[in-house]
Amino acid sequence: MGPTASGKTALAEAVAERRNAWLINADAFQVYRGMDIGTAKPPDRSRYHLLDIKNPNETFSCGEWVERAGAVLRSAWDASRDVVIVGGSGLYIRSLFENYTEMASPPPPGLREELTARLANEGLEALVAELRERSPTEWERTDLQNPQRVTRALERAQSTKSVVRSLPPFQRTKFAIPTEPAALAARIEQRVRDMVDDGWLDEIQALLGQGYRQDDPGFRAHGYRPMASVLSGELALLEAILRTTIQVRQYAKRQRTWLRREPGLRWLQGCMIEAWVETIEESSI
Repeated sequence: MGPTASGKTALAEAVAERRNAWLINADAFQVYRGMDIGTAKPPDRSRYHLLDIKNPNETFSCGEWVERAGAVLRSAWDASRDVVIVGGSGLYIRSLFENYTEMASPPPPGLREELTARLANEGLEALVAELRERSPTEWERTDLQNPQRVTRALERAQSTKSVVRSLPPFQRTKFAIPTEPAALAARIEQRVRDMVDDGWLDEIQALLGQGYRQDDPGFRAHGYRPMASVLSGELALLEAILRTTIQVRQYAKRQRTWLRREPGLRWLQGCMIEAWVETIEESSI
């Protein structure tokens, strides 16, 4: 665990290499196909489970991640393999480790197609009325003039609740990388600029060309909407870089706050990933 741009991926891959372990992605936006540069996906994706499993217009929840991760863990246990889970979505990891219950599961298969057909045949008002009946909370916080957001809210309202199954008896340890705020802020700013240099705008243009939209769930990832606004001429590139950098810094601050309250978290000491890996004894994982 650790804030964005803290070096989690490199550390996780080094530990996995040393222990011949499987890697599980715990980043909420690296699950989306085609969203690679802006989500800082690892170069060798073949090493990971739960990368590239959704299209950008599909919803993804913590409950679904826990279900999928649990299945991978059971397979790893049967294969006598260690597992390294890495990612910045702290709720995902805590929900898995602490056996949270009553999380939303994936929407029923075919529900999105059904709602899309109903929207065309019955109109938006009918779906808004159903949303109000099914989930007043979702109704209150949804833009009721936006058909896509209404249908997504109905998907959430119709998702069942799932209880986390018992996991194999792995010895579990949570590590976090310590970060100094000023140094991390500089790394975040450089990372955003590097993403732009690496073709982030081209990546977003390709997604838009495939018919994906700025209000799709995947575009909630930091920077995708500001960068899309550059492509539409609504925003200057430098302004988009600034907005994205600020968003990511604020997110990293929230991550640090979250980690200070993380149950059973062990903070690694040292300033080099190689040193951290060497301090991990066989009996400590």
